Amino acid sequence: AHGMTLQHVKPHGAIYNMAAKDKALAQAICQAVRDFDPSLIVLALPAGELYKTAQEMELRAAAEVFADRAYNEDGTLVSRSTQGSMITDAETAVSRVVRMVKEGKVTAITGKDIDIRADSVCIHGDGAHAVEFAKMIRKRLLKEQIEIVPLNEIV
Repeated sequence: AHGMTLQHVKPHGAIYNMAAKDKALAQAICQAVRDFDPSLIVLALPAGELYKTAQEMELRAAAEVFADRAYNEDGTLVSRSTQGSMITDAETAVSRVVRMVKEGKVTAITGKDIDIRADSVCIHGDGAHAVEFAKMIRKRLLKEQIEIVPLNEIV
């Protein structure tokens, strides 16, 4: 970490999605975190195996929601190969985040409302609208009187 203090661990891309469904992979990731530094926060989908396993292993688990991704009814992310998997409209992304944070609900790609917990919001930095989404989400959360604090303070 080049002399810096690490705060959290988040598997990237495909391994993140795999760990949401694969208990053995989730256990391996959590064991690696525990062996390296058990004070680290594990970021994961709240309905996934990685989140559940981190809690079971008494690690600090943060429920991560996605501003720019669609959800399946089981709380996993819709595959990027599926039409509608990416949220590209800024107002839609903002409204979804506010609802996830305030109500603990999100509308799945099927149209069904599902329960979701939100400790942290991910916006993909490589998305065409990432900066715009981030600014708009921050502005709306503050307008809704939702305090934005470092993850380390809530998990």
